[in-house]
Amino acid sequence: MATSASTPPAASVGIPSPSTLVELLKPITWFAPMWAFACGVVSSGMAAEGRWPLIVAGIVLAGPLVCATSQAVNDWYDRHVDAINEPHRPIPSGRMPGRWGFYVALAWTVLSLAVAAALGPWILGAALFGLILAWIYSAPPLRLKRNGWWGNAAVGLCYEGLPWFTGAAVMAGALPDHRILIVAFLYSIGAHGIMTLNDFKSVEGDERMGLRSLPVQLGTDRAARLACLVMTLPQLIVILFLSFWDCVGHAAGIAALLVAQLLLMSRLLKSPRERAAWYNGTGTTLYVLGMLVAAFALRALVQGAA
Repeated sequence: MATSASTPPAASVGIPSPSTLVELLKPITWFAPMWAFACGVVSSGMAAEGRWPLIVAGIVLAGPLVCATSQAVNDWYDRHVDAINEPHRPIPSGRMPGRWGFYVALAWTVLSLAVAAALGPWILGAALFGLILAWIYSAPPLRLKRNGWWGNAAVGLCYEGLPWFTGAAVMAGALPDHRILIVAFLYSIGAHGIMTLNDFKSVEGDERMGLRSLPVQLGTDRAARLACLVMTLPQLIVILFLSFWDCVGHAAGIAALLVAQLLLMSRLLKSPRERAAWYNGTGTTLYVLGMLVAAFALRALVQGAA
């Protein structure tokens, strides 16, 4: 999947250092899919004994492989935008010279598929789908990230729903319980809002490069209100589902976490551009804690049905 765009002028000839490679793969971004994978493992209702090698391999697949691949792909195709927003990044700064960023993205794609294939057909299918989304999110001609509606949906699915599905499928060795699929999908929708807030940091560069993120399309105030709504509604639906499934205690726990998020959202909306990163470090933490509470509710449901 080559590109005709030229390498940034700051690039130099040579081999990138290991630290530059790690920076390109952005370990800080691996937490979300690894956490979602762990939620999938918990929600499966299966005992971990005897399955630790599979669990560890799945966590590596979710974070250091598939998520890291998406970061490498995104940095390669975003190198000209990053030259405006984040010129210190490995590719625009020249520390990842020539086409090394592209080669790393290809290598990590192949490695991810190899590990996924060893874990079974359901995991391979999920990884393949996630990797396809990672490429079409960043790469032309589709480049889903050019429009925040589509791009954020793809990232939300890859960061929450697919890893959750993969964790449950690794444990069950089959298609997970339909209730697991419902809850994982709902949390994927909510992640769309998280990604909208993440786009606040790059509004200037997105405008100049023609990327129609939601803060660019709607303005920061309206985009922030939309993000809060999109994060809130799926959690309300999860609470209703869990209550209907007689997991009232777990539903109450998620409701309490949601109330705390709403209080933080009220502060976010007073100054969204300045506080978007702050909310992603506070309110999003409560969001993912709610995911774990939901996973334990699903675990009890699946075990009760066994």
